[in-house]
Amino acid sequence: MKKKGILIVVSGFSGSGKGTLMKQLLKEFECYALSISATTRAPREGEENGRDYFFVTKDCFRQMIREGALYEYASYQDNYYGTPRQYVDDRLAEGKDVILEIDVQGAEKIKQRFPDTVLVFVTPPSAEELRRRLVGRGTETIEKINGRLARAVEEARFMPFYDYVLINDDLALCVKELHSIIRSEHMKARRSQELIMTLTDELAQITKGE
Repeated sequence: MKKKGILIVVSGFSGSGKGTLMKQLLKEFECYALSISATTRAPREGEENGRDYFFVTKDCFRQMIREGALYEYASYQDNYYGTPRQYVDDRLAEGKDVILEIDVQGAEKIKQRFPDTVLVFVTPPSAEELRRRLVGRGTETIEKINGRLARAVEEARFMPFYDYVLINDDLALCVKELHSIIRSEHMKARRSQELIMTLTDELAQITKGE
């Protein structure tokens, strides 16, 4: 009996390593698909349309909003970001577990719309480690780093809203833990109603036959 995939939202502070975590998870397991977001920002060096993002114009994005073609969307630094519903629906129908790597506001919208969604928040083991990772990138000014830390303060307030909090201290262990979380979700009784009903009917028939 082929099961439909599960929708998983993964959020985390900038610097939590969630992007690296997603890449490693997809590398090790074929049962997952990472949702590709649509955005109106320009592609960065090395990014490809349809692989990293669906790059669209603002007019096109607004049309997608009007047509209900997005599961969630948000505006950030004068650009739109959103989750195309067709891509997600197709992967779920194939039996893939679809992961949405989105922020806390997007996670809240998805959970309200689809209560069965599994929410996972990725965090370093401490605030000091988060700051160390941001500084260690060597790609941003102290002002931008402080801005990311200030945003992390706001994001932390949403953490109790999540189903799981995953500490990303050891990447290999974190990948295994995330995979285990999702596998265990598949075994929950509320996700196996069709199997339960089939077994119940079959047992009833066997009993009658006796």
